[in-house]
Amino acid sequence: MLDLAIIGGGPAGLTAGLYAVRGGANVCLYEEMFTGGQIVKTHRIDNYPGISDGPDGYALAARFEEHASAFGLKIEYGTVSDLVLTEDPKRFTFNGETVEAKTVILATGASPRTLGIPGEKELTGHGVSYCATCDGAFYKNRTATVIGGGDTAISDALYLAKLCKQVYVVHRRDALRACAILADAALKTENITFVWNSVPEAFLGEKKLSGVRLKNRVTGEVTDLETDGVFVAVGVEPRTDLLNGQVALADNGSILTDEHMQTNLKGVFAAGDVRNTPLRQVVTACADGAIAATYALEASRVN
Repeated sequence: MLDLAIIGGGPAGLTAGLYAVRGGANVCLYEEMFTGGQIVKTHRIDNYPGISDGPDGYALAARFEEHASAFGLKIEYGTVSDLVLTEDPKRFTFNGETVEAKTVILATGASPRTLGIPGEKELTGHGVSYCATCDGAFYKNRTATVIGGGDTAISDALYLAKLCKQVYVVHRRDALRACAILADAALKTENITFVWNSVPEAFLGEKKLSGVRLKNRVTGEVTDLETDGVFVAVGVEPRTDLLNGQVALADNGSILTDEHMQTNLKGVFAAGDVRNTPLRQVVTACADGAIAATYALEASRVN
């Protein structure tokens, strides 16, 4: 039986794993696809303390994994299912086998929020994307559109501006929510054009995206904007599909925790973007992971 099972291999999970193995725990991290979580979709990270060279998210995630693995963290890749958190020991199925643990840290992260408008589902992967770093190269010397006005959206727009001949940013307000440094840079970039007070109503095209239908929230005017690609960056949804109602959630679907990252269930902790947190950044996810691991180890020793 494990002292601690960590589900999710983003910054929160990897930091929790590092703290746990250094604390002498019998711990394993379980990741569905690849470590790094949402940060692997980020083309440049400038605000992680001590790392001023602005690495891309994939490179930073690799550093996290190498660091944790160097101290002995075991990482397994596959699918977690049948999670039971209300009993002791905690247990779940992983690649067909039952895993038991005294404590669990949920670090499953979040997924990009969709718009839920006509054409989105049908054209995803055919002109509609949620990752500029992943798909931006397909639109070199072409036209791209970013939906959103926060840090991720504006960071995506600046990245795409280096590749595309024209980038449109569609934002529902008349001012950006992004931090001043990003906002100022985007406003000064010649091939970025802002479409203010507007929301997308539909993605256009049959088998391939041809444009996006926009509605101005002030005037009510509806227009069609021609574009080769659209990148949706309107926030994230916590990944809690494994929980099946076992853990208390906030109204926005994120996991409620106390200051020790403990959920309403004894021995069950949450960290990172899946948690009800006021700020979703790499540095806060790492802090969550460190706290969760510290108190999960304490709980495992009691058990």
